[in-house]
Amino acid sequence: MSELLLSAKNLTKRFGGLAAVQGVSVDLWRDHIHAVIGPNGAGKSTLTNLLSGDLPPTSGSVMLDQHDVTGWSPSRISARGLGRSYQKTNIFLPFTVWENIRLAAQSREPHAASWLRRATNLEAINARAERALELSGLQSRKNSVAGAISHGEQRQLEIAMTLATQPQVLLLDEPLAGMGVAEAERMVALLLSIKKDHGMLLVEHDMDAVFTLADQLTVMVNGQVIASGTPAQIRADAGVQAAYLGEEHA
Repeated sequence: MSELLLSAKNLTKRFGGLAAVQGVSVDLWRDHIHAVIGPNGAGKSTLTNLLSGDLPPTSGSVMLDQHDVTGWSPSRISARGLGRSYQKTNIFLPFTVWENIRLAAQSREPHAASWLRRATNLEAINARAERALELSGLQSRKNSVAGAISHGEQRQLEIAMTLATQPQVLLLDEPLAGMGVAEAERMVALLLSIKKDHGMLLVEHDMDAVFTLADQLTVMVNGQVIASGTPAQIRADAGVQAAYLGEEHA
């Protein structure tokens, strides 16, 4: 039986009279990828922001690592074991790949900003950074400036930075956005390779990648869940086909 890492119940987020997310529940299990799909404006990114603490819910709850983290700050939720990537790549472009990953690893140290210790000499930080570098497949780019590597490699770097913080849960917001076929294939392989140690929520528009990766899917339209189930169940759902997938994914 897989371990339940995150459980969100009846999450709702209202902006004035608009319910961007309404009564959404989702469970994330270790060694499972839970994809959330739907058209633009469905509430997928808002849901991700509610889980990460970037937005407080109007109602509902979020349990992470058996702690009620509802209303916690993003930094506090992150320290409890949640990592996320964003639609727009969020890295330090002037720094090298290694420096980006090491800085992310250093953020988990209790005295991460100490001016009396040379960060490059902290063995535990370097070990976490090396592992994240290896997992992401960026060893050959270790000393490259982040702003000079390809878009796909920058997305890999963002995943590596997240892994360096040693999260149990990963929230991935369109990690394949803007990628060519070869880059997308590398990202799919990367996510599959780290799946066994994490619970993952994937927001993605590349349906071929979604059906390759996902163990469970939730379909959102206008802030509400219209279907949830296995990839086979979602493919066969006439309502989902009409609202989002189309006949090519039936």
